[in-house]
Amino acid sequence: MTNDQKLYEIALTLVSGIGDVNGKKLVAYCGGAEAVFCETRKALMQISGITENIVNSIFSKDVMLRAEEEVCFAEKHGIRTLFYLDADYPKRLQHCHDSPMMLYYKGNADLNAAKVVGVVGTRNITDYGRYATEKIIEELVDDNVLVVSGLAYGVDAMAHRAAIKYDLATVGVLGHGMQTVYPAENRKLSINMLEKGGILTEFISGTLPDRENFPQRNRIVAGMVDCLIVVESALKGGAMITAEIANSYDREVFAIPGRVRDMYSEGCNRLIKANKANLLTGAADIRYIMRWDVDTKVVAKQMRLFRDFSEEEKKVMDVFEKSNVIHLDDIIVGTDLSPSKIASILLSLEFDGVVTALPGKRYQKL
Repeated sequence: MTNDQKLYEIALTLVSGIGDVNGKKLVAYCGGAEAVFCETRKALMQISGITENIVNSIFSKDVMLRAEEEVCFAEKHGIRTLFYLDADYPKRLQHCHDSPMMLYYKGNADLNAAKVVGVVGTRNITDYGRYATEKIIEELVDDNVLVVSGLAYGVDAMAHRAAIKYDLATVGVLGHGMQTVYPAENRKLSINMLEKGGILTEFISGTLPDRENFPQRNRIVAGMVDCLIVVESALKGGAMITAEIANSYDREVFAIPGRVRDMYSEGCNRLIKANKANLLTGAADIRYIMRWDVDTKVVAKQMRLFRDFSEEEKKVMDVFEKSNVIHLDDIIVGTDLSPSKIASILLSLEFDGVVTALPGKRYQKL
């Protein structure tokens, strides 16, 4: 990717009032980030949701100047910019309608790892919470999961430390720019995470850890994982917000139950009671719900020995040549078949053990 391309991609995110949804709409309409800035005012004004103030901001010199500063900051500090159309942008997050147009990433973890687990919870972690967090992550070692959390006090920090202890990759999602780490006490932890994991944010450098940034941060945690574990939480708080977002993204949510009178188990118990989370007592529960305990390779090999594909089935299977895990939207785009026909084909292929359904309207080729 050239610096010019980065420049326009960053600049688009800095347009006043643009937002992620409208920003993506502009890219789709114009054919790319750079093309947005080359389009005429008249053409831009005809796009639904694009106001005169947004158009004025697109043509503002200040936007480009600030984008140039960010390019320099990223290069100086070894930060990668991940535009939502880039191959290494988190694919799970990419399919969320409100996913960030741009992410800033420092580290070595594969954000598209085969298995990604989010772990969230209260900042006021108890001994029970510490034990439960470490135990679950220890039990997930053989699954080689990527552990994602928010690098906050309490459960988040415990999850990152446990991942490092058991040699699992772990990524912290920040609610501010890369110029700092908040809370400051976790700075050393963040440095230790870089070797095998990393830190990630949607915020440009200089952005402070303001309260309103953290719900935005939570949607990234919820969107880039296969499943979310809530260890401990009161009835209100960031972990409960993240769980609600994860449910809206069709992610599996797990909650560790606690005693009915414990404040920081009330949130988990409520999620389980409302059928918004699976009860979690150990990693075996995750493997069962997520179907990680199925020997998919053996099943697939057996089925392929006797399976002939129809022409329409071949069209669907051809889409899986790009990746073993494909979102339903990509299958629709990659074939000329109707959504109802694709749903029927996928169901048949799933019954025969050729593909398996995953959370978030995704399918895996076995």
